[in-house]
Amino acid sequence: MSSLMVSVISFIAGVKDRFTSEEKGATAVEYGLLVALIAAVIVGTVLTLGTEVLKGFTTVVTTLP
Repeated sequence: MSSLMVSVISFIAGVKDRFTSEEKGATAVEYGLLVALIAAVIVGTVLTLGTEVLKGFTTVVTTLP
């Protein structure tokens, strides 16, 4: 085998290993699920406490001179 062919084969093997790694894909999916869960908790909290916070700010504004 020529050195060029060996270089090409090793390059292809490196690219193949880099793009077929299952760990990176699984980690990205896990991070995506965590971000979705955090967003859902934030939305739920804002919807639940939003009116109460608005009432508190309204009370403060009306009592200020």
